[in-house]
Amino acid sequence: MLEERLEQDIKSALLAGDAQRVSTLRQVKSVLLNAKVATGKRESGLSDDEVLPLLAKEAKKRQESADLYKQGGNEERAAAELAEKTIIENYLPAQLTEGELIELVEKTIAETGAAGFQDMGSVIAQVKKLAGPTADGATIARLVKEKLSV
Repeated sequence: MLEERLEQDIKSALLAGDAQRVSTLRQVKSVLLNAKVATGKRESGLSDDEVLPLLAKEAKKRQESADLYKQGGNEERAAAELAEKTIIENYLPAQLTEGELIELVEKTIAETGAAGFQDMGSVIAQVKKLAGPTADGATIARLVKEKLSV
């Protein structure tokens, strides 16, 4: 289970003296605890299927923060956010490449018979369902928009 792996990795990082890793993993652990309390699963814990979207969301937050820091000219903070994102991504399944996503989008468009922008929402939803946490929603939306506008 991801939660157990997270606990073990926190202990390992503490023993290794890796302060940044400890800090990042504790932040993630806090997010998971909040989710457990909110869903009433504090005792039983969350399944990996419940943990993965939370981890993906945390990684995305780090990327967005890094982008904002870069825009503001603070490269040091941007690098720190990206380092945290990398730590979190170690717990996520491998992301689909853009080529793989394009294939998935094209296949979904063909299967659903989508013809224009009015079908964009349903195609995006279907591709997200198929890709799960292995693809970013914004990338999916961009690719669907490109394919349906051609």
